[in-house]
Amino acid sequence: MSDKTSKEPVHPREKIRRIIFDHNTPASKGFDIVLLILILLAVFATMLESVESIRNEYGDVLRAAEWGFTILFMFEYAARIYSVKSPFKYILSFYGIIDLLAWIPLWIALLLNENSAHYLAIVRILRMLRVFRILKLINLIGDSNRLIKAMRDSSGKIFVFLFFILMLVTVAGSIMYIVEGYQNEKFSSIPTSIYWAIITVTTVGFGDVFPVTATGKIITSIMVLIGYAIIAVPTGIVIGAMRDFKSTAASGRSCSECNRDGHHESAIYCYHCGSQIHK
Repeated sequence: MSDKTSKEPVHPREKIRRIIFDHNTPASKGFDIVLLILILLAVFATMLESVESIRNEYGDVLRAAEWGFTILFMFEYAARIYSVKSPFKYILSFYGIIDLLAWIPLWIALLLNENSAHYLAIVRILRMLRVFRILKLINLIGDSNRLIKAMRDSSGKIFVFLFFILMLVTVAGSIMYIVEGYQNEKFSSIPTSIYWAIITVTTVGFGDVFPVTATGKIITSIMVLIGYAIIAVPTGIVIGAMRDFKSTAASGRSCSECNRDGHHESAIYCYHCGSQIHK
């Protein structure tokens, strides 16, 4: 007598969740690709709308396209809320807020005058942040987890480094205020001198604040050399932390409870909440 094992039927709600939140099936990858194209087109349309000549000539077309993108993103947002087990938790999450900002600005613009509504285009550009979630479909999950963990592990060292830079520019700016202050009106205050120190040590050099005395020029040269010497320090700290981190082969499977992904292909339980992960 042979036992016939039949797969347990999947609820339509769970099917939608797997298509939207997973990244390891043809359906979910297809959804991600379509969503990626829509996001890029919507951001491109928003940028074109900011150009006055294009807005004057093709304003109606761009507004129609914007409404089309907004309605599609609304349906997608509603589908995400419907498919998750904890809608309120998703709405308050980082990506939940970004998904909300993908479509709500245009509705808010209806309540504002034309000048105020124009600035909401900046908010619509935040749609670009959604690309980071979709990029998981191209097998970068393990690498992204590795980078995030390396940055988290090295955050203490980076903070100490930034504190050292803060002390350096404060001291250098104060010295330059004393050296240049009476002879150079550009060093009119200590905050302005600190601003000079920051753009000098980062080797940006806008040229709006510059020394005129010999002593000031010597200090500037020293600051530039220091900037070149320390500019690679944060990168070295993060790379060192990445070498200590062994990446694991992560799949595109997500947890039905917390919607977090990055689990190993053979994982049975969620790494974050402990819930069982469906195959």
